Amino acid sequence: MTAPLLDVHDLQTHFPIRKGLLRKTVGAVQAVDGVSFTIPRGTTLGLVGESGCGKTTAGRSILRLVEPTGGSVRFAGEDVRALSGGQLRGLRRRMQIVFQDPYGSLNPRMQVRSILEEGLVIHGMGDAAARREKMVAALERTGLTAAALERYPHEFSGGQRQRIAIARALVLEPEFVVLDEPISALDVSIQAQVVNLLVDLREQFGLTYLFISHDLSVVGYIADEVAVMYLGRIVERCTAKELATTPLHPYTHALFSAVPSVEPARRRSRIVLAGDVPSPSRPPSGCRFHPRCPLAETICTETDPPATMAAGHLVHCHVAAQAIEQAQGDVAAASARIAEAMAKP
Repeated sequence: MTAPLLDVHDLQTHFPIRKGLLRKTVGAVQAVDGVSFTIPRGTTLGLVGESGCGKTTAGRSILRLVEPTGGSVRFAGEDVRALSGGQLRGLRRRMQIVFQDPYGSLNPRMQVRSILEEGLVIHGMGDAAARREKMVAALERTGLTAAALERYPHEFSGGQRQRIAIARALVLEPEFVVLDEPISALDVSIQAQVVNLLVDLREQFGLTYLFISHDLSVVGYIADEVAVMYLGRIVERCTAKELATTPLHPYTHALFSAVPSVEPARRRSRIVLAGDVPSPSRPPSGCRFHPRCPLAETICTETDPPATMAAGHLVHCHVAAQAIEQAQGDVAAASARIAEAMAKP
């Protein structure tokens, strides 16, 4: 079996909470707390969840834009957390990121030429003529022309700026790209164009993506596999098709119920979760979702649910585990049981 391009195991990123004159540490915000997944080369993993669930921090921690506090990240067999200096710089050329905000991620004082060329200079990739050739090629792949090199970010629309941000990542010829909600700040009319562009680039260059989003419909279109995050942890992971047709975790059912659909047969009854998302600095005991879960039982408040695997479908949920057992491993039947229970008032 081929080793995955990216292997993340028990990733933790905690931010200390300090108080007082001596700045004593009194706690920690557990932004990412025990996240594990793998991404095979040439595929896309979608990471979804509500705002504040830790998905962006997880993506930045993988690239060490934010330093993890625990766990391991292996890229093409290399231990990312063990690297420093020139080794880390060399690896970062192979691992790029496209940020959410195309307005804040591009320096307004720099021409597009300087924005794209900066990484090439840092990594010593070619002379001036070769760098220009690479920059023009990257722009053309994203639907822009060489004329963009002499212009400033404020002269472009939001969609064009995001194309420039994508070109900045592509110009370094990476193998892996973190896409941190790359379309959420764009007009709806532009979102589909950018998503289709990303799909075409993946197929053309064999790229591997971590696609971070809160939009399940977009993730279902672009991703091969989807991981659902809640309060710093992954609660469910399976193929995009399986997640759309047979979700198991009650939280995933609630997320899908909020997705609008023009097809009456695909509409779900709206599931309104009680309360607010707990603070990541004081996560609940047991299952972190239990304060808002309409199906929560006593065991959910006391014991952290272990991983349950059925036909390649992973879920961390006591209720889902019981449903799978009752359905004798039939994921579709277990999903239907949970959906029926969630629909009850």
